[in-house]
Amino acid sequence: MPAGVKVDSTLTLRGERGLSANERWLELLSQLEQKRSIVRAAKAAGLSYKAAWDAIDSMNNLADEPLVVRAVGGRGGGGTRLTASGERLVRTFRAVQQENAEFLRSLNRRIGDASQELRVLGRLGMKSSARNQFGGTVSRVRRGTVNDEIEIELRGGERLAATVTHESTAALGLARGVPVTAWIKASWIIIALPDETPLKLSARNRLSGTIARLVRGAVNTEVVIELAGGNTVAATITNVSARELRLKRGLPAIAVFKASSVILGVAG
Repeated sequence: MPAGVKVDSTLTLRGERGLSANERWLELLSQLEQKRSIVRAAKAAGLSYKAAWDAIDSMNNLADEPLVVRAVGGRGGGGTRLTASGERLVRTFRAVQQENAEFLRSLNRRIGDASQELRVLGRLGMKSSARNQFGGTVSRVRRGTVNDEIEIELRGGERLAATVTHESTAALGLARGVPVTAWIKASWIIIALPDETPLKLSARNRLSGTIARLVRGAVNTEVVIELAGGNTVAATITNVSARELRLKRGLPAIAVFKASSVILGVAG
């Protein structure tokens, strides 16, 4: 399986009375058992001093019995320690964590040839307010003076251009062959109709297809265009514009949008 493509999980333990503890909270308890100092335990768990105490207070409130007892000693911790219940919870957490790790190792070995499907599942898990979401692969990176132009090939063969900063190119690891997800808001897309006279526009992206659906609202109309490769792109235009263009299902149309309107993301 290619590096970076694997199944992972986050542990959550729940008790009979609704105790819900995420992995970081339980790691805090584990560190506290070893270090006997809230300051050192918080640092090891990646929490601030206040966040650590907030977590401990929440866990103590939710647990059947207190998990941590606070000793006098000031900001240094004063010998803060786990109770017997806290120690049992940590032991359970470690056992579950070990079993979970072994399960993940076994699962990743078994599905080692499913990297493509895992990438698709990763895309499906992403959340965005943008109406249009496309999975694709970087086909070219063109360096500019200030920004870079990233060309993405979609599943159906269409190509998108996105403009991002040099810093974003480096931070996202954008290079030829890297899988990416592209987002474009429907309100950023202009609808044009094919004409004998070629369109002269500054917008870099033009996706041609056929209108598959029109959803009219009180003010705006959502226009869904089916592209030749099977993807669809949605645009939101005013009802007045939809009437003036005489849009209807089955009519050829072009979705036009600027490269700066394309937002790129990669799986973490």
